Amino acid sequence: MYIVNVHQAKSQLSRLLVRAEAGDDVVIARRGEPVVRLVVCKPRGKRQPDVLKGKLDVPDSFFDPLSRDELAAWEGQ
Repeated sequence: MYIVNVHQAKSQLSRLLVRAEAGDDVVIARRGEPVVRLVVCKPRGKRQPDVLKGKLDVPDSFFDPLSRDELAAWEGQ
């Protein structure tokens, strides 16, 4: 684990990002107490429109109005 204080992190952010990308555990501390950890974000996959098309069956009753009891439950009453 590589621990740096806030001041070092401000002045060496680019280097810390490289270390985190390489798999190092980088922790930023305030007054010696660990506060945050730099982690690599996983890239999101491409969105695929209509990926669930034809796989879901929504009955017509889904669009019916809610009963008073169900509506009260949704409203937290």
